[in-house]
Amino acid sequence: MKIVVFGTGYVGLVVGTCLSDLGNEVTCIDVDKQKIQTLISGEVPFFEPGLSDYVRRNIRQKRLFFSSDPREALRSAGVIFIAVGTPSREDGSVDLQYVEAVAKTIAEHLDHYAVIINKSTAPVGTAEKVYHLIEQHQKKKVPFDVVSNPEFLREGSAVQDFMHPDRIIVGVASDRARQVMETLYKGISRSTQPLIFTDIKSAEIIKYAANAMLATRISFMNEFARFCEKVGGDIKSVAYGIGFDQRIGPRFLQAGLGYGGSCFPKDVKGIISLGNEHNTPFKILEAVHHVNEEQKVLFLQKILKTFPNLHNKTIAVWGIAFKPKTDDIREAPSLYLIDQLLKHGAMVKAFDPEAMENARKVFSQIEFCSTPYDALAQADALLVVTEWNTFRDLDKEKMKSLMKSPIIFDGRNMYDPHEMRKLGFQYTSIGRV
Repeated sequence: MKIVVFGTGYVGLVVGTCLSDLGNEVTCIDVDKQKIQTLISGEVPFFEPGLSDYVRRNIRQKRLFFSSDPREALRSAGVIFIAVGTPSREDGSVDLQYVEAVAKTIAEHLDHYAVIINKSTAPVGTAEKVYHLIEQHQKKKVPFDVVSNPEFLREGSAVQDFMHPDRIIVGVASDRARQVMETLYKGISRSTQPLIFTDIKSAEIIKYAANAMLATRISFMNEFARFCEKVGGDIKSVAYGIGFDQRIGPRFLQAGLGYGGSCFPKDVKGIISLGNEHNTPFKILEAVHHVNEEQKVLFLQKILKTFPNLHNKTIAVWGIAFKPKTDDIREAPSLYLIDQLLKHGAMVKAFDPEAMENARKVFSQIEFCSTPYDALAQADALLVVTEWNTFRDLDKEKMKSLMKSPIIFDGRNMYDPHEMRKLGFQYTSIGRV
């Protein structure tokens, strides 16, 4: 199939690259000409394990192309993806300006039947809005379908998630569109990886409901972590115990600094806004968002309890990305914590395996270190903010010898409290005593 993907961000590039690896001819379109030149050279502008190899292989085998001019690609494409950003407005509602701009571009150049697939996370009714925009702005009146095909890609394992999905959700309104989508995904759909067809609006809701449920589990456990600290329980044991209940399962039960990234914060705020718009408030999700925002504030309070005066204190920060295996720092708890440390007069030395280049664009006044050990040199305390595997088994005696004072605030519960205290660390974590 000949496919056009609008957007070369995280979703668009992964989708386009993986579809080209399945044998399709894919052209990825982006208005950022510099980014397009970077991609043409085989370089990926963000970190995602395995993606660079896929991009280079499919460029070399002439299945994957990049352009800032959609006209030629649209002339022969039977499938067109919209995979552009849908950022939050200040009130939490979703900004659809980029989706709408793409819809108008498609309308201008489309001269044959095609299926337009909305891959961007967008409010219920967006596919309908895209359909009417294209219909209204068409230069040549040709039939087309718009479908909703939400993405469920996890940063750090996106290629694997696309090639081996839990499920593929497609919202369609015609048999013709359904047949095209069946053909598109026949290479990866299996009985254990089903292609599930719904109406369009249900597909749009599924994306929000999935992310909202996962975010709820995180905030739920963070509330129980606070309770454990008050009564003397261990949130790790609680998570382990309830995770064996088959109705609950073990995933997304880890207490910590809360969720971040490009999806959960935006989507939770987005569905709250939509609920208010339709007079069906999401009271649970309002609490989920509140708990998540509060979690990093409570962690800062733990630091300030130990250091009422942070002026001229040196604080080591391990981890800047919002989660491991990505360089994404959007809505990362580290941003709030580093900002507050600086405002309280601390000096910050930070290390992250992948996210430091992005962090340099935000913080010019902190020291970025080459290794985790470098960050510890003469540090008054260590903050563990992202649970990178590289932090798990470092030499604890060496860590202690490098620090001015062996104080650790572990925001991801990476270490055993009893072991760390036995080794001589003053150790504070989340929901553990």
